[in-house]
Amino acid sequence: MSENFTTTQSGAPVPSDAHSLTTGANGVTALHDRYLVEKLASFNRERVPERNPHAKGGGAFGELTITEDVSKYTRAAVFQPGAKSETLARFSSVAGEQGSPDTWRDVRGFALRFYTTEGNYDIVGNNTPVFFIRDGIKFPDFIHSQKRLNGSALRDADMQWDFWTLSPESAHQVTYVMGDRGLPTSWREMNGYGSHTYQWINAEGERFWVQYHFQSRQGVHNMNNEEAEKLAGSDADFYRRDLYDNIEAGNFPTWDVFVQIMPYEDAKTYRFNPFDITKVWPHADYPLVKVGHFTLNRNPQNFFAEIEQAAFSPSNMVPGTDISPDKMLMARVFSYPDAQRNRIGTNYNQLPVNQPHAAHVNTYMHEGNMQYHFNDATTRPYTPNSYGGAAAEPERAGEGSWETDGTLVRAAQTLRSEDSDFGQAGTLYRDVFSAESKERFHDNLLGQVAGITRDDIRERFFQYWTNVDENLGQILRDGYAAGNQGTTDGASEQSGKA
Repeated sequence: MSENFTTTQSGAPVPSDAHSLTTGANGVTALHDRYLVEKLASFNRERVPERNPHAKGGGAFGELTITEDVSKYTRAAVFQPGAKSETLARFSSVAGEQGSPDTWRDVRGFALRFYTTEGNYDIVGNNTPVFFIRDGIKFPDFIHSQKRLNGSALRDADMQWDFWTLSPESAHQVTYVMGDRGLPTSWREMNGYGSHTYQWINAEGERFWVQYHFQSRQGVHNMNNEEAEKLAGSDADFYRRDLYDNIEAGNFPTWDVFVQIMPYEDAKTYRFNPFDITKVWPHADYPLVKVGHFTLNRNPQNFFAEIEQAAFSPSNMVPGTDISPDKMLMARVFSYPDAQRNRIGTNYNQLPVNQPHAAHVNTYMHEGNMQYHFNDATTRPYTPNSYGGAAAEPERAGEGSWETDGTLVRAAQTLRSEDSDFGQAGTLYRDVFSAESKERFHDNLLGQVAGITRDDIRERFFQYWTNVDENLGQILRDGYAAGNQGTTDGASEQSGKA
């Protein structure tokens, strides 16, 4: 007998890998075939619910190395000079489901986890520095508008553009998505951003506002619509395959880590609201500060266990870091871990990929579905107690903070002197896009408007882009009219020939 034999989940030897227990070779299957029942029951439960947004993705492990000294801005151990931290990265699409093609035009998720000596630190962003909305209460509506219709279960241009044109704050992000960055050549060849404004706190308790930038050493490269459509049909897993194959071949992708740093007091009078995720901080005002780099050098051994079950959350902070008054970020701090509890289970943080790998866990969280780790039998599951139990240490935690008037209101974020929903989108179009990029952008938008069937939504589409740039709006109106005229003339000629 071999020592390499199949067992049940409880460790008992299995009588057959290939044949169920039946009453004779052609008889009925016995329900008491314990291994058959276990195997099928396990198979039926192999999949956890997919993420609602960001369902399709892939990732890998690596290491963050800090090469510069930013200790005057943060006390976080992960960012101290020479520090090295195991890293997990997950890249994804936003709107598509698990089986959707990688190369659909979309924002790409860019999620990072650093397994630090002070706990897991997650930065959950995208390959663009801004987002579509600025208040988390609109997030379910935004995602629903990008998904599928109730009846046909098809994606719908009217639905997407109805939401975007009724939400003018989306203009900056939509300009990115409809531009070249909406179709990166690979996950390796795109930049990443924390997108939100975060807080850093140094050893003296001084506070700073920061934004994260991850610049690809592979360069930023994009594909055109024709290439993307061809790949969507020939290799729906193109990005996932590219990342895996390059790491297997030893072509380890690297990103340089930068931050923009805003002094705490500057935020009170800065010309843009610095906590509005639909805006960027111009580099002329707050230049990039180098921090270090991270490299991905190890593929997952099991995609489901280490990537699909990876549960990122912006609520995973470490001492010396914190959030800001960004309304989207504050909502995500609740929403992300709540989504993971629903998707994976109460004790999702006990899974190996989600456990802290370099820090000790000492918590009073008690029991719940799928509890694996537990405290010593003598530990009392409450605090305070008289048995030497753990106690919170505020000075160790190093929380951040900010001042507020304390009045509870439902209102938009405070506007600053240069705040405008369309202003930075127009700057991106006029001053950042090249002439060639603008031509591709026009083609993309004319393709989008062709899918809109309602006249009122189409008119809002044109006005939306006119608000971004008046000349752009006219180009789109003229292009659409010319396309329709050509269609009408063609139809008339065919009719005459008939």
